[in-house]
Amino acid sequence: MRVIMADDSILLREGLIRLLVEEGHEVPAAVGDGVALLEAVAAHRPDLVVVDVRMPPTHTDEGLRAALEIRRRWPGIGVLVLSQYVEKRYATELLTGDVGGVGYLLKDRVAQIGEFLDALDRVGAGGAAFDPEVVRQLLARTTHTDPLSLLTPREAEVLAHMAQGLTNASIAEALYVSQSAVEKHINAIFDKLELSQSAGYSRRVLAVLRYLGG
Repeated sequence: MRVIMADDSILLREGLIRLLVEEGHEVPAAVGDGVALLEAVAAHRPDLVVVDVRMPPTHTDEGLRAALEIRRRWPGIGVLVLSQYVEKRYATELLTGDVGGVGYLLKDRVAQIGEFLDALDRVGAGGAAFDPEVVRQLLARTTHTDPLSLLTPREAEVLAHMAQGLTNASIAEALYVSQSAVEKHINAIFDKLELSQSAGYSRRVLAVLRYLGG
């Protein structure tokens, strides 16, 4: 997989480049700001970009704005966002579009190499990967008015695992239940959130992010 890195921390950037190359990925470019990221993507057309939210010159939302522009101009390129914190407004803006090939991880998660590489592979393959803490804080925003409040505790638990990008089999293993039980919970979630069959595979992520459009 061809991956472009965008982070103003040289140490983190170089460390991730080395990790990706050792895992057999190609890194055609590594940059430190949003403008350079867009230029690199236009030049190399990678499979995926890994981008920090806060980069020069203002260290506010340059990386996120670049990620949104990439999603708009090159929707087939996966975007894995890294952030030191849960940027709720930024996450909302990024995730209310097409949720295929997108991920949002906290930087602490990068230290868990296996989890980071798994998230990278899922996003690169057109799936989704969301940090459990990101999911928890986003779900906590509007549960008092959101259809998610209709879910049972077990359905909410299944939904959180879905948002992390886990398969039905992995959810069943994590919750110590059968895969058929997980499938029943997921169907109930789709029904309660009024996600039709026509929504396709993306229903798995739309289910947990449905309230973001409000």
